[in-house]
Amino acid sequence: AANSTRTAIVSALLIAALADNLADALSIHVFQESEHRDKEEAFTGTMTNFGTRLLLCISFALLVVLVPLVYAAKVAIVWGMLLLAALTYLVARERKVKPMLEVIKHLLVASAVIIVSMAIGRWIGAVLR
Repeated sequence: AANSTRTAIVSALLIAALADNLADALSIHVFQESEHRDKEEAFTGTMTNFGTRLLLCISFALLVVLVPLVYAAKVAIVWGMLLLAALTYLVARERKVKPMLEVIKHLLVASAVIIVSMAIGRWIGAVLR
């Protein structure tokens, strides 16, 4: 990300917000229909999922626009971890399980994904030089 232009990063985030999100929302909708859920409930769930994920992606795009690029990746990681922790906490409370244990597990998995992604990115960068 440090070598990319702001426009390229925002474009990639918005493409993910639309294309990937549409595919995921459609697959969730098909699953809900296969479970014979009420059509209105399935549609509402699909649109809520799509809208929420779209807003989250836009929040990351705004970070790239508002924060200097040298800091954008670090700020985005912090923002993502905060969102993950907050949502995990809320879901864990709803499920009546220990919220802090769930938050720690999810943050550890997210950290592993970030580390592996960074390693793959460095490897690809080295191969393409």
